[in-house]
Amino acid sequence: MSIKLFDLTGKIALVTGSTHGLGMAMAKGIGNAGAKIIVNGSSSQQKLDDAILEYKKEGIEAYGSLFDVTDENAVKAALAKIEAEVGPIDILVNNAGIIKRTPIVDMEVADFKAVVDVDLVGPFIVSKHVVKGMISRGGGKIINICSMMSELGRDTVSAYAAAKGGLKMLTQSMATEWAKFNIQTNGIGPGYFATSQTAPIRVDGHPFNEFIIKRTPASRWGDPEDLQGAAIFLSSKASDFVNGHVVYVDGGILATIGKPANE
Repeated sequence: MSIKLFDLTGKIALVTGSTHGLGMAMAKGIGNAGAKIIVNGSSSQQKLDDAILEYKKEGIEAYGSLFDVTDENAVKAALAKIEAEVGPIDILVNNAGIIKRTPIVDMEVADFKAVVDVDLVGPFIVSKHVVKGMISRGGGKIINICSMMSELGRDTVSAYAAAKGGLKMLTQSMATEWAKFNIQTNGIGPGYFATSQTAPIRVDGHPFNEFIIKRTPASRWGDPEDLQGAAIFLSSKASDFVNGHVVYVDGGILATIGKPANE
C-alpha cells in the first residue's frame, strides 16, 4: 500500500495569527491538504468569525480560537478547549507576530520587549504546552515562522531581527529536545511577499519595489500561495526525518549578494 506523503487528512492544525495575510495563506494550504484548521487571532471575535467564513468558502473545516500567544494562562485554557471540542493538535504553526520599525536609538524599551514577547516568547509558550500532548501521543509537527531577518539585519527592525534570530535558535533547540519523541520542529523563512501591508510600496517607480525586484533572483515579490508548499511539506509525513531546519522561501535572496546598480 502506497503512502500519500503529503496527505494531511485527519490531522488537526493550529495556526496562530491565521485570520489574514501569510498566516491565512499557509493555513489554507494545510487545510486544502486535508487537515482541520484551528484559526487563531487575538484582536476581535468578529475578525476571527470573518476569517473562518473565508476558510469555509474553500471547503476547509475550520474552527476559531481567540487568544493572545503571550498570555500563558489564556493559551492553556484555549488548548484545553480545542482538545475537548475538536481534538488533539497534530500540527502547530507559530505564525503570530508583530514588527515595529524604529531606529535603535529611538526605540523605547517597552516596544522592543513587546516585539520579542510576541515573536519569540509567544512561540515558546504555545509550543511548550502543545508539545506535551504530542509527546504523549508519539509524534507531531511544529513549524516556527522565522524570517530572512533570522539571518540578516536591516535598518529600523532591530527588535524583529533579534526575535526572529532567536526563533531560529529556539527551533533548533526544540528539534534537539523533541526529535526523540518523533516530533519534527522546523521553520519557514518568508522573503518579501505581496500582501495588503506591502501594497503601498509595490507600485511601479517606488524605490523599495525596484530594490526588491532587483535584489531577488526570481525578479518578483512572493505570492502568499508560494508558502503553501513548504507548509504542507513540513506538516506532512514527507518531512519525518527533517528536523531543526529553516526553509527560506525567498526567491533566492539569501543565495546572492545582489546585482550591481547598473544591471
